[in-house]
Amino acid sequence: MTALVDGVCIDPPRLLGCHEPTSIDDAPERLLAALEESGLTGRGGAGFPTHIKMRGVLAGPAPRIVVANGAEGEPASQKDKTLLVANPQLVLDGLQIGARIVGAERAFLYVHDAPDVISAAIRALAERRAKAVDDCDVALVTAPAAFVSGEESSVVSRITGGPAVPRSKPPRVFEAGAFGRPTLVQNVETLAHVGYIARHGAQEFRRLGPASQPGTMLFTVSGSVHAPGVIEAPVGVSLAELIEVAGGLSAHPQAVLLGGYHGAWTPWRVARELRMSNEALRPLGLSVGAGVVVVLPADACGPAEAARVLRYLADESAGQCGPCVFGLPALAASYTELVGNRSAGRHRRRLAELPMMLERRGGCHHPDGSLRFFRSAEGVFADHLATHRRGRCPLPRREPVLPVPVTVR
Repeated sequence: MTALVDGVCIDPPRLLGCHEPTSIDDAPERLLAALEESGLTGRGGAGFPTHIKMRGVLAGPAPRIVVANGAEGEPASQKDKTLLVANPQLVLDGLQIGARIVGAERAFLYVHDAPDVISAAIRALAERRAKAVDDCDVALVTAPAAFVSGEESSVVSRITGGPAVPRSKPPRVFEAGAFGRPTLVQNVETLAHVGYIARHGAQEFRRLGPASQPGTMLFTVSGSVHAPGVIEAPVGVSLAELIEVAGGLSAHPQAVLLGGYHGAWTPWRVARELRMSNEALRPLGLSVGAGVVVVLPADACGPAEAARVLRYLADESAGQCGPCVFGLPALAASYTELVGNRSAGRHRRRLAELPMMLERRGGCHHPDGSLRFFRSAEGVFADHLATHRRGRCPLPRREPVLPVPVTVR
């Protein structure tokens, strides 16, 4: 793959190349200072400064634990899987550096349970052991194929032998995570950047991307593009450039989903002018998230696509609190009925009431993320939904655009 900056290709890419395992001998204080200087923020979706997260773990008592999180339960994202297959050694370099910085005695690689990912991880770990480059031994743990399996508290629950479902907070995982110890959970892409910074320095890392969110990022571009896939590009790249690298548009677009199924829709007339940084997107109520970009073609039914995702999100909850047990299924059901032209008045009233009953009341962020997706769909597809209430959807497309896995209980 290639990285982009102002339309010019940067080759080789930083993350999706091939690296040999490396032992980084620098002192923890110097490594942490380099991360602070780099301005690296998390690439798992939240965008929290990496050095601050590590300092939070350091504030807790030893021994500590560090986890590379590659669960990637988001169906529209392929970046973590692609990275772990293409360049697991850079991820593992970053995991060892994280362990050194926080003084961890145990480390875990938590990955999606897919054959190619598992085999790449096993080979990479065996190579490192043969070369004796690591200070901290790494245990491999597989994540179930579930949307919430990558949430931090789900990760520590799975690692300790429990189900991969979120737990109530506090304490937060950096205070008492796996085995009750302060635990650093970092996305695998974030750790790959940690490995890159340790090799090349903070200033080289900052050479690409905006000052407020420097570096490159992995974007998963799909939908109505000719060559869907994972693209490494500087943060702040224009959406138009990403689509060009993904082969260009394969159909006239109507909207773009940014950030995945906890992200938000935006109409094409707005999306085509966007730059992919949180600083640029935040005034519009959007965020880069985990780098998901799905282009919805004009012949697709936006409300029907949104209804499918809402049903999936309701099925994928942990089922541990009222908003997930009752609220999300009710929201999905009412929206599906509205899309299907049934009892429009009653369901419109329910859809106006339910969000106020769900917002900020969940045991984790799943209800709030699902509400974000729902509200953006309501706004972007409002005119289209109105045509549903007057009769059948006039659009010819029948095959779905957004990937929606079957929920397995």
